[in-house]
Amino acid sequence: MVDITRAAAELIMRSNGWLSYMSEAFQTEALSHARLIRFEPAKAIFRYGDPPGGIYGLVAGNLTINTAAPDSTPRLITLGTPGAWTGEGCFLTGQPRRAELRALGEAWLFNIPLDALERMAARDPAMIRAIGVSVVYAVDVLIRIIHDLQKRDASRRIASVLQRVTMIGNSPIPLSQSDLGIMANASRQQVNGAMQKFAAAGWLDYTYRSVVVSDPAALSKYAEGDGAD
Repeated sequence: MVDITRAAAELIMRSNGWLSYMSEAFQTEALSHARLIRFEPAKAIFRYGDPPGGIYGLVAGNLTINTAAPDSTPRLITLGTPGAWTGEGCFLTGQPRRAELRALGEAWLFNIPLDALERMAARDPAMIRAIGVSVVYAVDVLIRIIHDLQKRDASRRIASVLQRVTMIGNSPIPLSQSDLGIMANASRQQVNGAMQKFAAAGWLDYTYRSVVVSDPAALSKYAEGDGAD
């Protein structure tokens, strides 16, 4: 991944995800406090149980988001894609991190520190509602994940995962078949069979650690149970 300029990074975040729905004034103030940071592949941005910290917004690259119930081992639940923000739970609760965020390949992120968020809220309490909007968007993603996992057919769960992580385009998805199996609650054999089926239908191409979706509409239709078996 090439270096990214501050101006280009800000444009990405103003145009995608949670921040794009905020007022221009809020965008400008938030980004004035944000540090642009490059993370090496597999680097943990934060881990489950880490002390409270600020929020992170993905500018370029991919992230794995891993979490679990207390006293359980965090597992991969979804990918973060450019424009996505997370970490707001610490600001709202003052409690430790409830998830693990890790770079999947090289990644560039904005970080707004916790103390900057506190200062923004002290000046304008409406800022708390803006952060609450980010939480609602995160809940929307979790509802989608639950909906997908309730599908009885494993191949449709796998299609749902692929469709969910390609919503922003058809660039390569750096996921292994093992990763897909975890996210779709499917066995390695089920993932392999589904991928062969989808490739034969012309919906995607794949290697062991990468997937390129070429027909997201067909994949989505199948994932929702309307496509041919």
